[in-house]
Amino acid sequence: MRILLTNDDGVHAEGLEALEQIALELTDDVWIVAPETDQSGASHSISLSDPLRLRQIGEKRFAVRGTPSDCVIMGVRHVLADKRPDLILSGVNRGQNVAEDVTYSGTIAGAIEGTLLGVPSIALSQNYDRTRTIADPYATSRAYGADVVRRIVSAGFSADRLVNVNFPGCEVEEVTGVEVARQGKRDQNLLEIEARSDGRGNPYFWILFGRAQSTVEDGTDLAAIRARKISVTPLSIDLTDHAMFDGLRAAFADR
Repeated sequence: MRILLTNDDGVHAEGLEALEQIALELTDDVWIVAPETDQSGASHSISLSDPLRLRQIGEKRFAVRGTPSDCVIMGVRHVLADKRPDLILSGVNRGQNVAEDVTYSGTIAGAIEGTLLGVPSIALSQNYDRTRTIADPYATSRAYGADVVRRIVSAGFSADRLVNVNFPGCEVEEVTGVEVARQGKRDQNLLEIEARSDGRGNPYFWILFGRAQSTVEDGTDLAAIRARKISVTPLSIDLTDHAMFDGLRAAFADR
């Protein structure tokens, strides 16, 4: 099996090293095409106005000055043009990608792009607990990642589906299981704007989430991570809300 790896934290990120370790437990044909710099929050963007710069930095390892989606396109269409990858793994992201993160995440975008190109794709992210110190913040990813990927691959992929995996931020022995969970929803009242001033007194701003916890529903990715479970969520490329069809058709029936 040939596996292509990418991420959004950059080609030198610790999480990418964890992902490479996971992939090497599955095969020795592992290739990396990842962003030159941190692309967190880049979502599913591609570079249309700037050229892509490709730099080989090691055996089967390349850096692209572009987004995670750029990297997957470059990997499938150029670097591995002779033999397409059988699987794309994106991550391991520093921080969870659950609930609304799905729409912002460059990590998930890498898996989306792989799916659009017809390659089975999985996004992997590592939650971390800000209240405690864990010697290896990617410990649960390293310990469980290969087995989780094997099980997902054995279950099979639909043509327009990808899988989003999140590992809890705890010690390996504290993981309580694996849950196939639906995408959750945060309390958006926690989203804040923090105003600051630079050295010349000019204002600038940070977008951030408040520290309070959202109320979460059982069966969601948020609840699974809070229960120290590995969350596995299938995602669909088709964003059509089929439940709204009849209502909208009625609204335009006279047109």
